[in-house]
Amino acid sequence: MIRMGILQVLKTQLLCHLIICYVFLVSGLIINLLQLCTLPLWPINKQLARKINCRLGYSISSQLVALLEWWSGTECTLYTAPESYKLYGKENAIVVLNHNFEIDFMTGWTFCERFGVLGSSKVLAKKELSFVPVIGWMWYFLEIVFCKRKWEEDRKTVVQSLRNLRDYPENFWFLLHCEGTRFTEKKHKISMEVAEKKGLPKLKYHLLPRTKGFCVTVQNLRGTATAVYDSTLNFRNNEMPTLLGVLNGKKYHADLYVRRIPLDTIPEDESECAAWLHKLYQEKDEFQEHYRQTGRFPGPITSPPHRPWALLNWLFWVCLLVYPLCMLLLQLLLSGSTFTVVCTSAFCLAGDQLGARACQLASAG
Repeated sequence: MIRMGILQVLKTQLLCHLIICYVFLVSGLIINLLQLCTLPLWPINKQLARKINCRLGYSISSQLVALLEWWSGTECTLYTAPESYKLYGKENAIVVLNHNFEIDFMTGWTFCERFGVLGSSKVLAKKELSFVPVIGWMWYFLEIVFCKRKWEEDRKTVVQSLRNLRDYPENFWFLLHCEGTRFTEKKHKISMEVAEKKGLPKLKYHLLPRTKGFCVTVQNLRGTATAVYDSTLNFRNNEMPTLLGVLNGKKYHADLYVRRIPLDTIPEDESECAAWLHKLYQEKDEFQEHYRQTGRFPGPITSPPHRPWALLNWLFWVCLLVYPLCMLLLQLLLSGSTFTVVCTSAFCLAGDQLGARACQLASAG
């Protein structure tokens, strides 16, 4: 108990946070450079280049999964049908996630990691994120679909990006936050005013879904993806988890309800597909209400086993990068220069803020 208490105190220390952000940023930039080196391979062997980038991308995103699973010890319980569970990770799928929490993107990635598709997972992200070092650059090489949120300009680009995935060599999940932005009371009020004007049923726990991105994704991945995974996330004890909480080693318990819907049951017509999505979100609202009333989602419970690779990858980068950092800091301290020490401290703090900001941008994307 004493050891656990000491470890928990260590997790809240700024020095540990600085080391975590340093490892993430430096390893990420190294991996971005390695990804850049795959460019000459694309015209020669495109599929090989894609497979290499999946592994390189995994080495970045799995660090955030390791932070959630192994550093904070967050647990994830999955509610799903046994016949659907057998197919997870063995098919291409579109994953529709609610967007209520600061760390829901990390939970989504954990879901991907448990079923072996983290390195090849895709998202629909803001164009600005493609310019962000580490995560944004990683996504560029993973052929993530970027958009400017101006549909007239985006449609052609999004369609082409989705069609490029038709011959992707790895099983992938395409993660979609159809609400477009994270739930807040202010945004919810505005969203429900729009719903009232359009004559749509009001939602209690979600924003009105944006249908165009979903419909285009379904249209262009039909025949490539075989199912939609309707995924509804909540956390026990009404907790609102944060990135800072995870960084401080706070343990949360996520409950994720997933139901598999065959893609060929979704209407092909755009207006009918939009109506189908609105109905889906009404059902998601009912699932959230059930959770609030009972403390659980409907259906059987399972806990997908942890895979060790995220932790091993994280430990590899820690061992590789922390030793030279310690030697550098020791030399700076021994130099006796106050100016050098102050500048180094400021640089470390700036790196910590940059790492946190990169994660926040990813969660908002």
